[in-house]
Amino acid sequence: MKLSKTLLATSALTVAAAGAYAAGHGMADSMTLVSWGGAYQNSQIKAYAEPYLAMHPDVSISWDESSAEAVAKLRAMNEAGNITWDLVDVEGADAIRLCDEGLAMEIDHDAVLAAAPDGTPASEDFGEAIVSDCFIPQIVFSTTVGYRTDMVGDTPPTDICALFDLETYPGKRSLNKRPLANVEWALLCDGVPKDEIYEALATEEGQDRALAKLDTIKDQVIWWTAGADTPQLLADGEIVMGSTYNGRLFSAIAEQGQPIGMLWDAQMFDNDGWIIPEGLPEDRLARVLDFVKFATDTQRLADQAAFISYGPARASSAPLVGKHAELGIEMAPHMPTDPANSQNIFVTQYEFWADYRDDIDAKFQAWLAQ
Repeated sequence: MKLSKTLLATSALTVAAAGAYAAGHGMADSMTLVSWGGAYQNSQIKAYAEPYLAMHPDVSISWDESSAEAVAKLRAMNEAGNITWDLVDVEGADAIRLCDEGLAMEIDHDAVLAAAPDGTPASEDFGEAIVSDCFIPQIVFSTTVGYRTDMVGDTPPTDICALFDLETYPGKRSLNKRPLANVEWALLCDGVPKDEIYEALATEEGQDRALAKLDTIKDQVIWWTAGADTPQLLADGEIVMGSTYNGRLFSAIAEQGQPIGMLWDAQMFDNDGWIIPEGLPEDRLARVLDFVKFATDTQRLADQAAFISYGPARASSAPLVGKHAELGIEMAPHMPTDPANSQNIFVTQYEFWADYRDDIDAKFQAWLAQ
């Protein structure tokens, strides 16, 4: 069994933490959870935070919406020796980086997480979604593009390269203020074969080519840092199209009735889930372990899909996905994994981005500042 350095510090601490986890004693009565805000965080609150708090009325949960800055902030906390977060929602690539740097706790998924209802161990139920020994998967989501249906004329966009077509679709765009997805789309729309894109991005020349393509629309781009930004910009009519997470677009379209369409072409599949910061005190770790076992079981992940159109990371959860909790519409066709929506996809290359993220990030930010 893999144990964190926290639990390995002394044999007494190992026993005490395990005992607290099993018996429900000696746990902290509060947690700070870190997520992304907006519709996604609301789905987490509804699907498992509120049910957990109903079972534990003496516990309180505070939310921090800093997941986009999780790596930098956890590095700073570790340097200062003051870990104030208890559980952090991150994308798969960031989980790998945090694990490699010793900032996230390694876990034995089968020991820490609930098995499927039929007894299938958690590691098998989550399967390939476990991209790191530190990563506790929750959902499959995609980064894709939404557009204003009343601003694209009689020919709505059908492929990702509409982003770069200022002649057919004039107006502002919004893009993530990070390279992931942007550079892949740029190279694809500059003629690089899809199966050669990461080979190209591993080189200075390929990175420069991606930025040169993005240069062609740079003065028409509003750069976002929160997933809620693009839906708001679309709702306000400030942009004609922009990238964000598919669940944010679903919320704007289905729940708010905004005049927005969704472009599934070349959507970027990714896994999102929890990491537990390394170095938590025994009582906080015990509480987190109790919560995360509940929050990632088969039923809870299926319940989350009733509030947002992200596919649950557990295989056993998929058959339990039903209708939207408020709208009553079937959710399966709105998932990025639906066959009709996943004809042409990218799958985030975790190892590539774990290796190249810092360098490409620095280059991308320097380009933005030019």
